[in-house]
Amino acid sequence: MILNKETAKKTAEVLLQIKAIKLELQEPFIWASGWKSPIYCDNRIVLSYPTIRNFIRENFAKHIEEIYGKPDVIAAVATGAIGIGMLVAEYLSLPFVYVRPEAKSHGRKNQIEGRLESGQNVVVIEDLISTGGSSLNAVKALRDHGANVKGMFAIFSYGFDVAKENIENANLDVRTLSNYEYLIETAQKSNYIKESEVEILKSWRVNPAKWSPK
Repeated sequence: MILNKETAKKTAEVLLQIKAIKLELQEPFIWASGWKSPIYCDNRIVLSYPTIRNFIRENFAKHIEEIYGKPDVIAAVATGAIGIGMLVAEYLSLPFVYVRPEAKSHGRKNQIEGRLESGQNVVVIEDLISTGGSSLNAVKALRDHGANVKGMFAIFSYGFDVAKENIENANLDVRTLSNYEYLIETAQKSNYIKESEVEILKSWRVNPAKWSPK
């Protein structure tokens, strides 16, 4: 769920402002899942803009404390959320770890990088949620390590039904600064996208697994 409407609108505005949102309606992006997408949200770009990354960091930090109290550790999902996760941990003066998609095949063979003790309370930072697969893989690794995962914060979510189902099945509390609906509404009002493009983006959102450009 989004944290609140004003934050959702503002987050959508700043993502559009720095062109973190890319559109390719005729030659869509191909996701790791194999889905074709006319839209790509690259939230890592926020790290290049101090004012905007501070806005993201401070909203995460404020709401983490309000909702969960101060956790023991901030964890980030590699690689997209490492930068913003470190900023949140620094702001809250908390230890930081990050979670790889899988354990390394060499060295110490860690999946979780950093010091994490069994029983510690953890809040996870993610840059965006699509199907929820990589996010929940990280949560599983933390739980298997003995961590008490209080919840997850993400900058943005596409809000797919499959993600909602996966998150519910994992019994995970997820909060986002913004989502797809607010992004499309804000982009339309600011003329970032055309009316004809809005319809394409809405149709993709209904069934992304089977969507293809005409």
